[in-house]
Amino acid sequence: MSPVAMADELDLVFRALADPTRRRIVERLAERDGQSLFELCAAAVAQGQLAMTRQAISQHLDVLEKAGLVQIAWSGRTKLHRLNLDPLRRAEASWIDPLLQKDIER
Repeated sequence: MSPVAMADELDLVFRALADPTRRRIVERLAERDGQSLFELCAAAVAQGQLAMTRQAISQHLDVLEKAGLVQIAWSGRTKLHRLNLDPLRRAEASWIDPLLQKDIER
């Protein structure tokens, strides 16, 4: 991946994870992959969080999908959301690890 493309991906990943609602969605998908929009909405309510509209959660999922952190799979007419941690791993390898290494070397 070119340095420009890597920088763009880092921006998308960190922007997506900057929002606490999107981080909770990622955590829910890490607990159980392949959830529908309805399941993600219901999980938020079941965990005592404020109810969010399907449209609001759908918009958050769209941001996560554009960052590559969520992938879509269809089961009949149901859209399932799957977690993809590869962009986060690339962010770790290309930016976080080198930054931490510099701190260790100080």
